[in-house]
Amino acid sequence: MMSGIRSKDTKPELVVRRGLHALGYRYRLHVKDLPGKPDIVLPRRRAAIFVHGCFWHGHNCHLFKWPKTRTDFWRQKIKTNRKNDERAIRALQEQAWRVLIVWECSLKGRTRHSSEKTISLISDWLRSDQGKDEIRGRD
Repeated sequence: MMSGIRSKDTKPELVVRRGLHALGYRYRLHVKDLPGKPDIVLPRRRAAIFVHGCFWHGHNCHLFKWPKTRTDFWRQKIKTNRKNDERAIRALQEQAWRVLIVWECSLKGRTRHSSEKTISLISDWLRSDQGKDEIRGRD
């Protein structure tokens, strides 16, 4: 069951990648040399982008709900994922990388933006000097 769940090349990730490519951005994927293997890396802009699934990373939005079975397992799993995310982001920042987190809820569900809007927000962040930021669904 869990083996059928993708950890990369997910639908939200592909939407972001296609949108950035259409705007002329060129990037590398899942760079193993960087902490946390960011989903998208733009070395010239010193930018790392993570496209996080709201469930797997325990995002505080409508797409995340604690499972009702095997609760101890899931609480530990999601807690570990969050700790790994924090550690990777901190390590990237220490290496002077800018970090953007794009949450799944910005592209899916009732709070989603249009994909064009999300890509525009990402592009605005890439052109800025802003350090860490995140894009989430509408409130």
